[in-house]
Amino acid sequence: MADIAIRILTVNDVEAYWHCRLEALERDPEAFSSSVEDHLKLSHEEIRRRLTADPANNFVFGTFADGKLRGTAGFVRETQPKSRHKGRIWGVYLSAELRGQGIGRRMLQTVVERAAKIEGLQQIILSVTTTPAAAIATYRSLGFTSFGVEPNALKVGDRYVDEEYMILLLPRKADPSSC
Repeated sequence: MADIAIRILTVNDVEAYWHCRLEALERDPEAFSSSVEDHLKLSHEEIRRRLTADPANNFVFGTFADGKLRGTAGFVRETQPKSRHKGRIWGVYLSAELRGQGIGRRMLQTVVERAAKIEGLQQIILSVTTTPAAAIATYRSLGFTSFGVEPNALKVGDRYVDEEYMILLLPRKADPSSC
């Protein structure tokens, strides 16, 4: 069993993140709306900006196995006043050799726990292609429920892929002023 560490990615992880994301897009093209071609156009400076902009409301966790970045899961909070009660999990990936060991669930649980601490956040949404049954089961085990499926959400080559939309309603924090 590899030595596993899960932590927020920093500016020092730009290169590792770039390569891990490329691996994700190459190995699981049906799981992401981004493509390899899109990713290859991204500069390291753009990735640095994405990893460090507004870390209280926008962060990416990485899963490291024996010191090498092998998985990622991002979170971003909505910025508009009417939708700031929502956040979104995105870019979830775990290398194939680490799947089926509960590591992906630990990474996602870490993201949810961090997001749940954000003042005013009430729900987390995500979308997942309907082909990876294990991923959907993991999200459900964390309390996410489905609220719809978009048929033909992605087109990869000549194949269409449906996308399931899921939500996790966070427990409301008691308002101390209402006592």
